[in-house]
Amino acid sequence: MFHSGGWMSFLQASDSRPSAHVDRALLLRVWGYAAPYWGSILVVLATIVAISLLELIPPLLFRDLIDNVLPNRDLRRLNVLAVGLIGIPLLSGVLSVVQRYFSARVGEGIIFDLRQQMYEHLQRMSLRFFTHTKSGDIVSRFNNDVVGAQTAITGTLPNIVTNTITLATTLGVMLSIEWRLALLSVAVLPLFLLPARRVAKVLRAIRRESMEHNARMSSLIGETLSINGALLVKTFGRQEQEARRFREVNARVRDLGVRRALVGRWFFMGLGMAGTIGTALIYWVGGHLVLAGDISVGTIVAFAAYLTRLYGPISALTNVHVEFATSMVSFERVFEYLDLPVEIQDAPNAVVLRHVKGHIRFENVSFTYLGHPDAPERPPSSGNGDAPVPTRRWALRHVSFEIEPGQLVALVGPSGAGKTTITYLLPRLYDPTEGRITVDGHDIRHVTLASLARHIGIVTQETYLFHDTIRANLLYAKPDATQAELEAACRAANIHDFIVNLPDGYDTLVGERGYRLSGGEKQRLAIARVILKDPRILILDEATSHLDSHTEALIQAALEPLFEGRTSLVIAHRLSTILKADKILVLDEGRLVEEGTHAELLARGGLYAHLYHTQFGAQAEAVP
Repeated sequence: MFHSGGWMSFLQASDSRPSAHVDRALLLRVWGYAAPYWGSILVVLATIVAISLLELIPPLLFRDLIDNVLPNRDLRRLNVLAVGLIGIPLLSGVLSVVQRYFSARVGEGIIFDLRQQMYEHLQRMSLRFFTHTKSGDIVSRFNNDVVGAQTAITGTLPNIVTNTITLATTLGVMLSIEWRLALLSVAVLPLFLLPARRVAKVLRAIRRESMEHNARMSSLIGETLSINGALLVKTFGRQEQEARRFREVNARVRDLGVRRALVGRWFFMGLGMAGTIGTALIYWVGGHLVLAGDISVGTIVAFAAYLTRLYGPISALTNVHVEFATSMVSFERVFEYLDLPVEIQDAPNAVVLRHVKGHIRFENVSFTYLGHPDAPERPPSSGNGDAPVPTRRWALRHVSFEIEPGQLVALVGPSGAGKTTITYLLPRLYDPTEGRITVDGHDIRHVTLASLARHIGIVTQETYLFHDTIRANLLYAKPDATQAELEAACRAANIHDFIVNLPDGYDTLVGERGYRLSGGEKQRLAIARVILKDPRILILDEATSHLDSHTEALIQAALEPLFEGRTSLVIAHRLSTILKADKILVLDEGRLVEEGTHAELLARGGLYAHLYHTQFGAQAEAVP
């Protein structure tokens, strides 16, 4: 088990670490993803070699045409050369299609594996990761960084192999034809290589900075253009400020793009000049050799044709070095996420909870949202004020209580008391910093997460629905549920009649986060979803929003079948729930200060009695 303090230190280090170098370990790790596709890789290599050898033939045909066919007026040989000049590019083109098909299979397969592994890894991360990471940064890793890695696999790496083979075979042929001109051709090689190293470092730094700012931009877009974000911006009239904030990030992305383009343009201009100098030298020296009778005109024409095949790969390989160095940044950023340790995971010999009675015990449980109790960091908030305030180190301190199977237990306390924290710990969204929690005598850290989740149903105060149909959102609890089961659950939650009166019934789209439904409708749909799941343990955070009396009555009626036969732990905001509770746990500043029934706690005259008179006074007057 990885301690949260170590996890936080790792995350902070990954955010601030300098750019890593392209070393052997990184290359071996990337190759590890390519290894399963070795068969297709061999086909790609074979086609690359075949294409490179075929493309060596046309310049030789040109030399033969100039030196032999035309002077000798050999029509038969001319026809053969014409067929060769057509057939060789055609065959080379067919082989290039085959090469592209298999290289695409390799590249897309590797990226599929990489993206799938990252998704599954992040699915296993604890809630702490998501409360400390912007959603835009996560999306950026899946989109920008994985696409960058894809470019390296499907474009950069095949280009390296292609250009290396082309360069080697071309240089070999040139040396066999005329070694003096061949050596002269490579004399300009330092002009290609000298700027490459410096440019690679500059573009690599620009690429990493650009990715970071793109991630910031994605986060800003996700935060301010989501439904909740747009509503907040509009209600506070902050459109101009948010536009200005976006302009700053957007401008930085633009400036980095311009800088990257300018550096690349200067680099390519330098490569072009190096190639021009080499070509001029070949024609100048070759012309002297022709005039001296040392070589034929066809030889210098063939050499001119080979220069394109020589300098093209040199330029490409020099540029590939730059592209490869920058593309490895994408792999580094993906690997940063893949290397994040999983804080909450199954123990080596975790048991499967099969038949749960619902006996729950908190034994001297203490918890801090911080990596270390003394760290000055703000913990996450659930949105209802129950998360600890930034100045307190402990969200819970030495909390012990017991819930018998089938009991309804209400959590009561002022804002920031630790109620939500308890509901986070029971389903192992976090692990206790100290102490332990048991279900039917099993320490929940020693049972499988899947079986624990199977027996716990949660209805949060802020109901989350996918942008899908009502049916799909309900089936999330039980994918194989029948229509009859869906309707039974919705009837129990008092939402069936509302659904069937919609134009598309159960196939009605609920909209982004369910915004086509009212708060009461969403909560009843969430209750129906949990009823469909039929868990033995229920965790409920009652809504505090102001509901009309009719909706309030519907929700209260929906909760009746939800509590039946289950162990229920409820953050209670309604007096009716408190009065029905078998036990009330009163929390204050992370400690359990009172415990008992409504009558017992009221007679005690402590914190509960004070909360009852201040928070539930109006509700109490309405109770007959």
